[in-house]
Amino acid sequence: MGESLPIIHNIFHLTYVQNTGAAFGLLRGARFFLIGISIAVFIAIIIYVWNRRPDNPWIQLALGSILGGSLSNLLDRLLRGYVIDYFDFRVWPVFNVADAMINIGVAAIVIHLLFQKKGVA
Repeated sequence: MGESLPIIHNIFHLTYVQNTGAAFGLLRGARFFLIGISIAVFIAIIIYVWNRRPDNPWIQLALGSILGGSLSNLLDRLLRGYVIDYFDFRVWPVFNVADAMINIGVAAIVIHLLFQKKGVA
């Protein structure tokens, strides 16, 4: 726990962290609440895709990223009781690939919504 392997000294390390909270360590120890949120996000995306069948590849990729990241963190919480974080840039809280995919997916949707011409995604 907390062991760190420098990849680029003082810039990028691989650091083992057991995160019982959400992003940035928020809601630490709120395991069942976070499990509920993850399940709700998973179900909401499945229902949206089933009903709306988005044909925009940008939205498909974004939703897939959020779905995959949420599912990965959900499985960690269910099986371990915490999420394993490991990317450590020393100027940002330690995170994992699932966290990155969730953030990339949300950012892609926001960008799409900001720059779409008309209609709903």
